[in-house]
Amino acid sequence: MNNAELQARKVKAIARGQGNMYPVYVDRAKNAEIWDVEGNRYIDFGTGIAVCNTGHSHPKVVAAVKDQIDKFSHTCVMVNPYEVAVELAEKLTEIAPGNSEKKAIFVSTGAEAVENCVKIARAHTGRRGVIAFNGGFHGRTNLTMALTGKITPYKNLFGPFPGDIFHAPFPIDCHGISVEQSLKAVENLFKVDIAPTDVAAIIVEPIQGEGGFYQAPAEFLQALRKICDEHGIVLIADEIQTGFGRTGKMFNFEYSSVEPDLMTMAKGIAGGFPIAAVVGKSEIMDAPLPGGLGGTYGGSPVACSAALAVLEIIEEENLIDRSNQIGALFNERLTMLQKQYPQLILEVRNTGSMIAMELIENGDADQPNTKLTQAIIANAAKYGLVLLACGFYGNVIRFLPALTISDELANEGLNDFTRLFSELV
Repeated sequence: MNNAELQARKVKAIARGQGNMYPVYVDRAKNAEIWDVEGNRYIDFGTGIAVCNTGHSHPKVVAAVKDQIDKFSHTCVMVNPYEVAVELAEKLTEIAPGNSEKKAIFVSTGAEAVENCVKIARAHTGRRGVIAFNGGFHGRTNLTMALTGKITPYKNLFGPFPGDIFHAPFPIDCHGISVEQSLKAVENLFKVDIAPTDVAAIIVEPIQGEGGFYQAPAEFLQALRKICDEHGIVLIADEIQTGFGRTGKMFNFEYSSVEPDLMTMAKGIAGGFPIAAVVGKSEIMDAPLPGGLGGTYGGSPVACSAALAVLEIIEEENLIDRSNQIGALFNERLTMLQKQYPQLILEVRNTGSMIAMELIENGDADQPNTKLTQAIIANAAKYGLVLLACGFYGNVIRFLPALTISDELANEGLNDFTRLFSELV
C-alpha cells in the first residue's frame, strides 16, 4: 500500500470531520524522525502535537510498556488498583508547582482533565460560572468546546453549548491587548454578566496553544491569582500543551511563581500513551464524593508505566535544560529568516521548545497571512518536514520538536524549512 491508496481507504472509512493534515502514512518513527509506508523520511517538528517530548519510541518507554503488558494491561484503577498508578500520582503531586499538599486523579484525555477540573471546582465552591479567555483551547467535548475561545473549526455546527461560560480577552502585546485591558475585561464580567460570588473557576493556558503560542505575562497570572483569592474562585492552569519540559521548566506556571489550585496534565506525560491527570490542592480535590470522579480507562497501567519512564528520562537526560537549548537554536535560525522577510514575519517567539513564527502581510500585525501559512503546511511533506499551524487566524507556524532531537537534525530541518519558506514567498 502506498500513501495515495491508504488515503483513499481512509476517506471512505473514516468520517471527514476527523481529517488528516498530511496524506502521509507512518510506517515507523524513531526519536525525531518518521518514515512513511513508501520509505520517505521526515523530520518531525510536531511530535504528535507536543506529545512525544521524549521522542518517538524512546527505548526506556518501550521497555516499561512491554514489561507492564507482560504483567497485565487493564483492571480499572477504580476496581482493582495497582502500584504504578499510586507511584505516578505521588510523583505528579511532588513536581506540580507550589508547596500545598496535593492529590491527583487520572483520566484518558486532556478534555476529560479539563471537564473534571470544572466538576471539582463546582463541587468545592458550590458555584456555577467559569471564565475562560479568547483564543484559548480546552478540548472538543461539549463543555470544553464552550470553554474554547475560537469558533472554527472546533465549535462550528456543534452548539448549543453549556451556559455559565464567559470569555475575556487574553493579553497579547503584539496585537495591542495589554494585561490591564484583559484584567479590566474580567472585572467587567463581574459587573455585567456574573457576580464573582457565582464564579467557580477561572481557567487559563499559561501559553495559548491553538491560540498562537502567546505567553501569559507573569504579572497577568499573578493578578488572576489575586482575583481568585479575593473572591474564593478556583484558579485552573491548563498545562496540557505546556507541560513536561516543553517550555524549559517542568510546567510553565513556574515562571510566574504562581501556584494554581488545579492543573491539567496530558500530551507529553507518557510518550504517546493515552493518559491525562488533574493535580490540585488536596482540600479542593477531595470536594467530590467517592465515585464522582473517574472513568474506565483513566490511569491505564500501561500508560502509567510509560509516564513513569518519561519522568525518569526527563531527569536523566536533562531535558528541561535541553528544551531551552533547542528553543534558543530555533529562535536564532528563525530570527535570521525574519530579518530577510520583515514584511511577512511579525514575530518569532519561544519559551523553551514551544516555538512560533507569526506570518502577516505588508508588515501589518492586523493582516494575518493565512494563505502563506496554509501553503507552507501543505508543502512541508515535499521538503521532508512535519509542521503544524495554529493561531486565532491560522497564521502561526508552530514548532514542537522532540526534546531529544540533536542539533544536527534540528539544523537540517531548519535548513529545509528555510528553503521551503523562501521558495513559496
